Amino acid sequence: MSQLKNPSIIFIFSLILMTLSCARVMYKPQLISSPSGINWAKKVMKEMTLEEKIGQMVVWQYTGEFVNKDSDYLKDLESLIVRRHIGSLILFGGEVYETAHLTNALQKMAKIPLLMASDFERGTGNQISRATLFPPLMALGAADSEELAYLMGKITAIEGRAMGIHMTYAPVVDVNINPLNPIINTRSIGGDPDQVSRLAVAFIKGCQENGLIATAKHFPGHGDTDLDSHIELPVVRGDRDRLDKVEIYPFKRAIEGGVQAIMTAHLHVPALDPTPDLPATLSPLILTELLRKELGFKGIIVTDAMNMGGITASYSAEEAAIRAVQAGADMILLPPDPHRVIDALIQAVRSGQIPSSNIDASVKRILEAKARLGLHKNRLVEEDSLATIVASKEYLELAARMFENSITLVKNEGNILPLSGENLKIAVFSLSSDPGDYFAGRTFIKEIEKRCPQAVSFYADPYTGQEYIQEGVAKAQEADTVIFALFSSPSARKGSVDLDPKHIQLVKDFAQVPAKIIVVSFGSPYFLRHFPEVACYLCAYRSTDKAQIAAAKALFGEIDIKGKLPVTLPNLYPFGHGLVLPKIEKSP
Repeated sequence: MSQLKNPSIIFIFSLILMTLSCARVMYKPQLISSPSGINWAKKVMKEMTLEEKIGQMVVWQYTGEFVNKDSDYLKDLESLIVRRHIGSLILFGGEVYETAHLTNALQKMAKIPLLMASDFERGTGNQISRATLFPPLMALGAADSEELAYLMGKITAIEGRAMGIHMTYAPVVDVNINPLNPIINTRSIGGDPDQVSRLAVAFIKGCQENGLIATAKHFPGHGDTDLDSHIELPVVRGDRDRLDKVEIYPFKRAIEGGVQAIMTAHLHVPALDPTPDLPATLSPLILTELLRKELGFKGIIVTDAMNMGGITASYSAEEAAIRAVQAGADMILLPPDPHRVIDALIQAVRSGQIPSSNIDASVKRILEAKARLGLHKNRLVEEDSLATIVASKEYLELAARMFENSITLVKNEGNILPLSGENLKIAVFSLSSDPGDYFAGRTFIKEIEKRCPQAVSFYADPYTGQEYIQEGVAKAQEADTVIFALFSSPSARKGSVDLDPKHIQLVKDFAQVPAKIIVVSFGSPYFLRHFPEVACYLCAYRSTDKAQIAAAKALFGEIDIKGKLPVTLPNLYPFGHGLVLPKIEKSP
């Protein structure tokens, strides 16, 4: 593993380890198979009806927010749990206490313990307000620390289990080699298969050694696409040799590292299955022949959400679910109509379309996973313990340090950074390409104003008119330093993670003026390709408050800048490039 050389990092690392050791004692998740768990799974299997078995294979959704017990929403959930016997739920958003309370209530409804999942790509704070929020995985790639990756997984597991979540649909192990990728991008660790593998396996171990099932996604690899599979079916056109070296390699390493679940991708890969326009999710050649037999994966195969355009554009909910199970999937995530899909799967087994042995194999994997988690002994969590586990000071400090460690200085011509001097005249443009996120850079601008009270600022989003933008240009005329804070985040069905053309042109225009120009990317590192002439370019990878605070500290020399590009910027800078800029030491 890479070494932590900064004394402050070593101190925080040690403190976190001590805190984590105490936190684990509070819930003691069962982490390995036991005779009692295996016997429980066998006994339950023998007593289950076909309807109950099919139900175990379906994953529906819930939200960890307050809801009245008489609400239609809760009654619908109860119907799926009690009458249709669904085996798993995925959490989308919520609060800490509400999540734990509702999760306990739903568990009490179920005959067989529910496997609760969520998308914790950036820690539990990715879905649950006020829980610990980490940087995106690409920032982890910029920091390139297996120790930090492991701790990120460990903290995610401890907080997730404390709130009743047993499975995270993370990490993304897609190798992002396409700068135009609209949906993976900064969700990926980076563009180097070996680095992606190393850090992903460390994260996986951090999760699974602390009672949280990790899920490597999106098999067989979503990093070389320029379409969003939430909207349509992307195609990955690499030959088998390239796929083995790039896309498939991190999944192979994750399997060797013991990952317990893998999520499929809704994309067409002709080199693996030439059937025209067939998504990998529905391909027996990809799920059974390649993943199960060739790669030897024995864990749970869960589909990506079945309500995405990559599936629904060509298949009905019922046909897609049947074909996914025929292909080798164990769990059907978010079918458009779970009742109809359950009925269709039952009928498919009764008619012989799906062998009953396939269903038994899937249900066995699911039940044994629940037993390994200890759910056959205790499916509930202690709500009173949340205040001592979730979002502790130590966890939050580590997350902030990870944001700082990831800051990457790509260009610094003329030694523009660090900024210093009492008479600085700074203008800050916060330009968001995310519709509706007009004040995306508010925290960043406040941090600049703390250090330079006379700074002028301007906000714009995709809806901001050209006349108003020109007003901002006029306000910046007296500045000797102009900072562009650029925001654009990967988002389902957005279709692009690139910048608004008006914002690109604004940066290009300013690059021709005498003022010192600094561009800070709070999104994709690939933005630089639009204006390679700018003198100073800094990558922060995400728009969260901690990223904005870290970026401001970096600009003014208050932290060491040492991040390295986890991707290649084509024709500009290679993977691993990054300028080191030590912080300014204060006089005694």
